[in-house]
Amino acid sequence: MHTVDQAVACYKEGFSCAQAVLSAFGPQFGLDREMALRVAGAFGAGIARMGKTCGAVSGAFMVIGLKYGKTKADDDDARERTYAVVGEFMERFISRNGSIICKDLLGHDLSTPEGLLAVREKDLSHTLCPKFVRDAVEILEEIL
Repeated sequence: MHTVDQAVACYKEGFSCAQAVLSAFGPQFGLDREMALRVAGAFGAGIARMGKTCGAVSGAFMVIGLKYGKTKADDDDARERTYAVVGEFMERFISRNGSIICKDLLGHDLSTPEGLLAVREKDLSHTLCPKFVRDAVEILEEIL
């Protein structure tokens, strides 16, 4: 199964967008699926349903960190590389979707009862979010 399909399937199983993205890539970097699901567990719905940074984007940032992240205190080149790749990812995601902010992407603020109700009534987590997961994984595959 391709990484994109794996991530979308994970999301459709009931995991968050962040979990879907990180768990699809984690094994390539020595992070098993269960641990990836745990690590990304708080980032769905714009970080714990606060409507902030899209969980698919947060998951992608974690993947970028797994590949390029700084592991030695004096490795400033790794930090700069990581930040540059994150910047490129953000530009591409925004180009496709207009924002990286969950409440902007969904058109409703999940951190309010009214916004959460609107997202649920319009079934946006099933109609829009799989696209964001797909986009995040496709962009990662292009830039990693």
